Amino acid sequence: MSAPAETNAAAEVREPASEALPEAPAVPPFDQPVNIDIDSRLGADRRLTVEGDTNLPDETRLQVILEREFSGMRWRERVSVTEGGFVAGPFGPGSGLPDGGYRVRVDVQAGSVQPHSVRERLGEKNEHLSGPLVERSPHGLGKVARYSQRFLVGNETRHTLDHVEVKEVE
Repeated sequence: MSAPAETNAAAEVREPASEALPEAPAVPPFDQPVNIDIDSRLGADRRLTVEGDTNLPDETRLQVILEREFSGMRWRERVSVTEGGFVAGPFGPGSGLPDGGYRVRVDVQAGSVQPHSVRERLGEKNEHLSGPLVERSPHGLGKVARYSQRFLVGNETRHTLDHVEVKEVE
């Protein structure tokens, strides 16, 4: 005859299964359309300084480019957003900008070159950027944003069919 099997009289206590809640991001993603506005000033030395306002997060890296339409000559500077704004320049040769048409362009750089704090808000490939200034990166690196403004430098108003701002020396 075999001995009866021992039974454990203590009831098993089961803990309720904890539902895995998705972790809320530490920093909320950027959820508004990108806004960039610039004000360019031509100084007494005929060199251009670009000041801008934006709703992009602080430390977002931008590239500001001034291009002369006639020759394609470019001046560029990398800047970061601080307290909703940025300043770049002065642009142009030491002798000053010659008369003619120019274009200022402000580019939000690819997510891969943004600091960690900015990537947390904009996404690793700037996927949280939205609005009319946003486009796909030409290099397949996600999204970028681009703002541009055309203007003329010179003493005489030029005849043109497009909307353009004429800069005068301050």
